[in-house]
Amino acid sequence: MSNNSVILINAFTVQPENQAGLIELLAQATNGTVRHAPGFISARLHRSLDGTKVTMVAEWRSKEDYEAMRKDPQPLPYLQQAMAMATFEPGMYELADAFSPIGQ
Repeated sequence: MSNNSVILINAFTVQPENQAGLIELLAQATNGTVRHAPGFISARLHRSLDGTKVTMVAEWRSKEDYEAMRKDPQPLPYLQQAMAMATFEPGMYELADAFSPIGQ
């Protein structure tokens, strides 16, 4: 992860029957629009084993780059569809520390 980057950790709560659909929707949004935005570094989607959570962790070069992407109307329909399927708890973070196995 980059030194001055920002990390978005967005946790969605879904009914288990909607988990796969939400993951597909978020993947479409990321592949179709978000990953092309200036400053986008990476994103990873996680699903809970009980089917009730989907978490997206995304890294952006800066807070300003992320905010510029949010002003783009192209990803908005995806977010609106996601909100119809799940509740959403966003968070913006900066890296405080990182750990690796000994010897790496």
